[in-house]
Amino acid sequence: MQKRRLGRTGLEVSILGYGAGAVGGLFTKGAAHDQERAVARAIEAGVNYFDTAAKYGDGESERNLGRVLKALKADVVLGTKFRLTAADRADVEGLVVRSTEESLRRLGRDHVDLLQLHNPLAAVDGGDTLDVEIALNEVVPALEKLRRQGKTRFIGFSGVGEPAALLKAVDSRLFDTVQVVYNALNPSAGGPMPKGAPGLDYGRLLDRAKAADMGTIVIRALAGGALAGTTDRHPLAQQQVPPIGSAPDFAGDVARARQLEPLLKDGAASSLTELAERFVISHLNVSTMLVGYSTLQHLEEAIDAVNRGALPTATVQRISE
Repeated sequence: MQKRRLGRTGLEVSILGYGAGAVGGLFTKGAAHDQERAVARAIEAGVNYFDTAAKYGDGESERNLGRVLKALKADVVLGTKFRLTAADRADVEGLVVRSTEESLRRLGRDHVDLLQLHNPLAAVDGGDTLDVEIALNEVVPALEKLRRQGKTRFIGFSGVGEPAALLKAVDSRLFDTVQVVYNALNPSAGGPMPKGAPGLDYGRLLDRAKAADMGTIVIRALAGGALAGTTDRHPLAQQQVPPIGSAPDFAGDVARARQLEPLLKDGAASSLTELAERFVISHLNVSTMLVGYSTLQHLEEAIDAVNRGALPTATVQRISE
């Protein structure tokens, strides 16, 4: 499987990553033997970046992923994330330290490769949404302290929230990586916002990250599953998936995804999910793409898609338009 450089970290990560979140659900609600089979198959196929978070399944994802990686004696690149509540604003450093220690205990490790801020960023602080200035002036120093202590090798943040705040965090060059919302329904992180498209304009965030020599980890590559072209959900999957940066609701995203079906008739791909995954990896400023899985079949399909490589330039252009 193709590997790409994760920005200034110098790490070489697989173009397909393993997202162990609740959207796919295998690592929050799946059976232990299925979790181990999936990770073993992913590693066999060349996947070496695994992503989790304290929030996923209230720690279940970290516990399960840590158990499986230990059982397999796997040498992978591992990232996790922490989130501040409103009450944590009074002691940001304390929360970052406590959350990291709890994550490491669940993972059964003394450090992770990548520790990431999980809150949406904005200009005004409130609830789950974090003022970008707090992120830059309080969270980053706390993360740097943990880096010096050997708890993490690199630091990053989730690129969700207000685009202006996200771009400010990227341009600060204080983080090593950024998670980027980029998909066939909203390609604005990688190019112009399509005329008349709903959602947020991420202002070519992939290019800005490249200029800052940051690694880019694409999230919502399948728009939470909408790019499968159906509202049906696997029993393990998160049943209600609020869109991020795209249509106002999941059904709206599914309807827009189906507008891509003529490309399948033209032979661009065998399925909408293959089309969507190959669209993401076609952008050269993408370091790795996270996909969440409910079943081993979902994983096999993603492996097959990325091994087919980038889409033709003309197909990428049609999707972007």
